[in-house]
Amino acid sequence: MIDFTFPAETEEWRAELRAFLQKELPPGFHGSDDFFDDEEQAPFARELTKKLGAKGWLTPAWPKEYGGLGKSSIEQMILNEEMAYHRAPASGRLFTIGITGPTVMVNASDEQKARWLPRMASGEDWYCQGFSEPGSGSDLASMQTRAVRDGDDYVVNGQKIWTSNAHLADKMLLLARTNPDVPKHKGISAFIVDMKTPGITVRGIPNIAYRRDFNEVFFEDVRVPAANMFGGEDRGWYVAATTLDFERSNIAAISGARRTIHDLVRWAKETHPGGRPWDSAEVRHKLADLVIDVEVGRLVAYRTAWLQSKGEVPNYEASIGKVFMALLGIKVANTGVNLMGPFGQLQPGSPWAQLYGRVLTSYLLSMSGPIGGGTSEIQRNIIAQRGLGLPRG
Repeated sequence: MIDFTFPAETEEWRAELRAFLQKELPPGFHGSDDFFDDEEQAPFARELTKKLGAKGWLTPAWPKEYGGLGKSSIEQMILNEEMAYHRAPASGRLFTIGITGPTVMVNASDEQKARWLPRMASGEDWYCQGFSEPGSGSDLASMQTRAVRDGDDYVVNGQKIWTSNAHLADKMLLLARTNPDVPKHKGISAFIVDMKTPGITVRGIPNIAYRRDFNEVFFEDVRVPAANMFGGEDRGWYVAATTLDFERSNIAAISGARRTIHDLVRWAKETHPGGRPWDSAEVRHKLADLVIDVEVGRLVAYRTAWLQSKGEVPNYEASIGKVFMALLGIKVANTGVNLMGPFGQLQPGSPWAQLYGRVLTSYLLSMSGPIGGGTSEIQRNIIAQRGLGLPRG
């Protein structure tokens, strides 16, 4: 028999988190449904992140010597789930705690871990991820940004693009080519780069929702200490593979969608011009379908966290969650916008916008879900090859 309940101490941890968030989030706080926050929320996000860090709650599954609590990945998942459901600011957590921290934990030296991890766990340092380039997206190994050894430094030249939250980050997890004379997967190295280093320029890329989530980052003779390379020279591809596995756990995305569905159910039960949407059987059936889908996604994400709690690195399992969540995000947003009719087309800030215009923003941003973080086509290849044992096409 499968037991889907958590131990009592785990549920106590969830209750503590909820009480903390109810206390710390301002009355009427309306955060974001995704992993990005409006720039005006950044000071509050910094403050909240540091409060979590001071309690060791930002990284509950990390070892105590690096600022964690020594708990399991299940407790880390519950943190991410509760933060997302309550729409607490997320800018400093996704790329720092969800991606860079675990990657450093697996690949860096003890000295590097001691130097970088405690400042992540305390909320002092926020990270961004320097992977994609104008000509290197899905084919990440084709990147052209170069890092050339010069004494005790590497000199970096090149460009990264779609760098989420680079304008808010203190440091970057950078991949750059250190050896152009070997097969493309074998000549890449990983670095931690201070974003205040001379020669780095960050330029915003407004998206379809009129928000600055993405950036271009330019490197012009940027000197990065050789001591900031980790994972071994020319072995950055293996570092990247670890990073992407951790990125695709997706419990926060599932939890954000779950909150939106709950909000839509509440909204549908209210009276609006034209009546109460809930009185339509078609509306109830559509919302019921969403509730079923999000609970399936939640179990997929739980399984990923369970594998991590056993010391395994989820691979095709995480890809299943990534594909499922990308499709669910589109379905939830599309249902919400159409449910609200003309009101669903109003942007945040409009006095007539329903649910603060959040559903329209989700609708506009959801279309990138099957692309960002690894396309759904690539995820399906991973599932087929590593999950089902099928040959390459």
